Amino acid sequence: MWKRVRRGGRPHRGTVPPVDLCDLCAVTLPADHAVRCLVPDSSCASARGGRADGLRLLTACGEEHLEELREAYRRRPFVEEELWAAKVAQVLGPGPHALTVAELARRTGLHEPEIHRAVVWHNRRLREAREHPGP
Repeated sequence: MWKRVRRGGRPHRGTVPPVDLCDLCAVTLPADHAVRCLVPDSSCASARGGRADGLRLLTACGEEHLEELREAYRRRPFVEEELWAAKVAQVLGPGPHALTVAELARRTGLHEPEIHRAVVWHNRRLREAREHPGP
């Protein structure tokens, strides 16, 4: 955990300044030197839900890398079922897995048909991954 800055604006002695990591090249840089933007990403469900669902915060070491990252996400299709599956997985992750569809709907804010479509999408992806394993 970072130490708080003193009232005078100076950090405590021995405080390590926050650092960030470029999402493209993984270089570390001071947090105040990173460039950031939000991009649509249907695999990203926010822990708090709401307006942040379907948005990913990108961090880069400069505008050139940020543009490369933006372009990669522009080419990636936004799939509603993927977002719904991410929301369902988030609810099922920490808690009991024996929830009814009505309980899932209440906890995710999704409608029951959306949950069913998310499960179908998720299961299809699992089947495809088993049939065609990656490198």
